Amino acid sequence: MNSDIEIARSVKTQHIREIGAQLGITEEDLHYCGNNKAKLPLKYIDEEKIKKSNLILVTAMTPTPAGEGKTTVSIGLAQGMNKIGNKTTVVLREPSLGPVFGIKGGAAGGGWSQVLPMEDINLHFTGDLAAIEKAHNLLSALIDNNLQQTKGNLGLDPRTVVWKRVMDMNERALRHIVVGLGGKTQGVPRETGFDITAASEVMATLCLANNLPDLKQRLGNIFVGYTYQGKAIYARDLKAQGAMAALLKDAIKPNLVQTIEHTPAILHGGPFANIAQGTNSIIATKMGLSLSKYVVTEAGFASDLGAEKFFDIKCQYGNLEPKTVVIVATIRALKHHGGVKKENYNLENVDAVKKGLANLDKHIENMKKYGLTPIVAINKFVSDTEAEIKAVQKRVSTHQISAIVADVWGKGGDGTIDLAKEVVKIVSEYKGGFKPLYDFALTAEEKIEIIAKEIYGADSVEYSLTAKKVLKQLPELGMDKVPVCIAKTQNSFSDNRRLLGRPTGFTVKIRDVEINAGAGFIVPIAGPIMRMPGLPSSPSAEKIDIDDEGNISGLF
Repeated sequence: MNSDIEIARSVKTQHIREIGAQLGITEEDLHYCGNNKAKLPLKYIDEEKIKKSNLILVTAMTPTPAGEGKTTVSIGLAQGMNKIGNKTTVVLREPSLGPVFGIKGGAAGGGWSQVLPMEDINLHFTGDLAAIEKAHNLLSALIDNNLQQTKGNLGLDPRTVVWKRVMDMNERALRHIVVGLGGKTQGVPRETGFDITAASEVMATLCLANNLPDLKQRLGNIFVGYTYQGKAIYARDLKAQGAMAALLKDAIKPNLVQTIEHTPAILHGGPFANIAQGTNSIIATKMGLSLSKYVVTEAGFASDLGAEKFFDIKCQYGNLEPKTVVIVATIRALKHHGGVKKENYNLENVDAVKKGLANLDKHIENMKKYGLTPIVAINKFVSDTEAEIKAVQKRVSTHQISAIVADVWGKGGDGTIDLAKEVVKIVSEYKGGFKPLYDFALTAEEKIEIIAKEIYGADSVEYSLTAKKVLKQLPELGMDKVPVCIAKTQNSFSDNRRLLGRPTGFTVKIRDVEINAGAGFIVPIAGPIMRMPGLPSSPSAEKIDIDDEGNISGLF
């Protein structure tokens, strides 16, 4: 059996101008990044065409640590949609180097459902994440410079500065650091730390911006901290927004690539769903909707994270209306939630599958709360048995929806024909009715409680003194009527990663709240979740290599 990278190399990519031509993009409007990657100008976004297009979200049940293949299913589904005659573009996030070198590996799909060139996409791609990192850290440098200088000093209290630095790598040693040591000329000593770039507010802001002027204004709105007199300080007070936006002048443009079957793919932005909003940019989604009849997009991790934030944050800010949602389930994840250990995932265990179905039940119920008819895609693995698959389909049918096997890794678009037909059917029957879970006008506590109780299934929410203090400051900062982007573990509905299946009777504990005024939301942090991940004991980086001819191996 060939590896992902071997399959990817076996396919000859089309020149990116040919992919652009499928979407009606002229060669002159493509900003080439080589022969198989290009930046797209924002002028192609057309709000009238968007109203006539169809948005399909791909989410998942609560995953195993390795993930359940949402990206692979998204790519395979888009290919299948095109095979049955429906002009479709897949719109995805850009991979972060953290997972690529960490535990999950690459994020360009797999098997015969990949986006190409997979090596470039999984590594530096077109430099968007580097630009976001630089823009973020420019503000960090300006903050510490202002603390050091006497001329133009804003009187910022270093103890209140909430802005950290970022890097696109899993590096736990940088979570908590002290800067400014070494004497008076080296800066003002203070505690700070690093987040991963995917959790950067600059990343979140870019993904929620409508254009460059909007992005620049939002960057100026980033909250930094307080003066000694208690006055709020923003990035605009440091005159940072212009230079930050300049660094992002190309990063704001979506990236056009292709799938292994030459279906157009737009990749843009890369926030994680457990510590950020978990979806690609509004700009990229609207670009896809402007250029094709259907757009297949994905939201990170399970529906309690990525899908909830997609519907409640992105759709409200972007005025987007999805027509259906595909929930990816795997037999191995069902066994995982049924109590099976990783080493036994490949052994038939129908009883464990049935036990784990409680988790899938909850995700189906959650998606129906948004007024949508979901579809379950069973992402097929070679170890799945007919008895296990039938157990899933029987259970899902009790929700009056379909569960369809998708062999996206092994067959690409051909493996999703049945799924694609069901998607088209559900979309054609959609009569409106999509509705976010909450209104922005509610208090922060009300919005948090709605998500915790309705989506997670919690009994209650508990706040630390630190969190209560920040929540009390929200009205004076004008941040009380904005959405909430809860950061919590992806491994459970609860904030305790060990509570598998469909836990009940638990309390969500909010230990802190971060203010993302530029992005336009607050980030309640639940449980021990970290916004700078660490590497596992055997990171994927150990398997990645390059030979004397420049051929990369070990990416998957």
